[in-house]
Amino acid sequence: MMISTFSFDLPTRIVFADNLLSNAGEWIKSTVPGRKAMMVTDPGIRAAGLLEPVLASLAQEGFETVVFDQVSANPKDVDCQAGGDLAREWNPEVIVAVGGGSVIDSAKAIALLHTHPGTIRQYEGRGKVTKDVTPLVAIPTTAGTGSEVTRSAVITDTERQFKMTVKDVKLAPKLALVDPVTTYSLPQSLTAATGMDAFVHAIEAYTCRLANPVSDGLALAAMERIWRYLPIAVREGGNQEARREMMVGSLMAGMAFSHADVASVHCMAEALGGLYDTPHGVANSMFLPYVTAFNAAADPIKHARVARICGLASEGMSDEEASDRLVEALFGLSEEIGIPRFSSLSYVRHEDFDTLAEASFQNGSTPSNCRTITAQEYRQLFEAAYAGRKP
Repeated sequence: MMISTFSFDLPTRIVFADNLLSNAGEWIKSTVPGRKAMMVTDPGIRAAGLLEPVLASLAQEGFETVVFDQVSANPKDVDCQAGGDLAREWNPEVIVAVGGGSVIDSAKAIALLHTHPGTIRQYEGRGKVTKDVTPLVAIPTTAGTGSEVTRSAVITDTERQFKMTVKDVKLAPKLALVDPVTTYSLPQSLTAATGMDAFVHAIEAYTCRLANPVSDGLALAAMERIWRYLPIAVREGGNQEARREMMVGSLMAGMAFSHADVASVHCMAEALGGLYDTPHGVANSMFLPYVTAFNAAADPIKHARVARICGLASEGMSDEEASDRLVEALFGLSEEIGIPRFSSLSYVRHEDFDTLAEASFQNGSTPSNCRTITAQEYRQLFEAAYAGRKP
């Protein structure tokens, strides 16, 4: 279903090149005012040495810096509060996020808390960010979330065990420094999960009820790249062409879903992540084939076009046949690149499926799914994924 009116604004300046980290300070200096920079990252990024060239470049350009590296794999309200408290105390003029989607989403929340009172929970949903947030620069280190160009932050409310979303165009980074070299050392498992996450962003942006012609173009271009290059990036981590194309695909997918929406794959993944702290990319990857199988009949034209863009449908194949081929191929790709099975997560309890189904149904993106879905149908999808059978 295509909406008849839409708007599209991208407030983020994007710079895409190899080896950007060593001159990040120059780009930041030319884009945002001020010389006090708060760095937001996680312990893994710092240990990998990705933060040091950015800090050195900022120092060379005359920036004073402080580092907040307490971001969890799934960003949590308590982490954001700690970062917000540091920002309120230190009063940075720019916030620089170096990391994956969790780091960038946390930095968005910290930028918000720096200029607004209270806790991040108070800003859940849309329309609650009343003024500008501290300017944000995003330096992604995975080809997955596209958070460097989105206007939303997904944060775990630890009290409710629920992933909440804060949405406002003011959260969009002012500058995204996209350097595929930062992904060269990613392990196979992380490459696979983040790459499938990017594909989820693209296919949900394309098939959801809030799609528009511009987001469609970005989503299709993203899927074509990701489908071709993800298996190569997983097998050959040092393949520079594959890493570069995956970074472009992730970027395009981020722009697409930010201007459309996600749908039921994300609803299920966020329910799982909220309850069990499952990494977001892993959760999205596990559920993608099952939700696509559920959705395909509701919009065979669009699902067939995805199959054709990915080179899965032969000439003369009907839309229904092409959609079926897409579903089969998604199950095959998951197996090929080593996406874990839902049942392999030892902490998942069958008695929680009702809770997971209800949390999925209550997610704000459920109405965007191309096929109307109930809480009971969400439970059936959890059951199907756990049993490893197609819905």
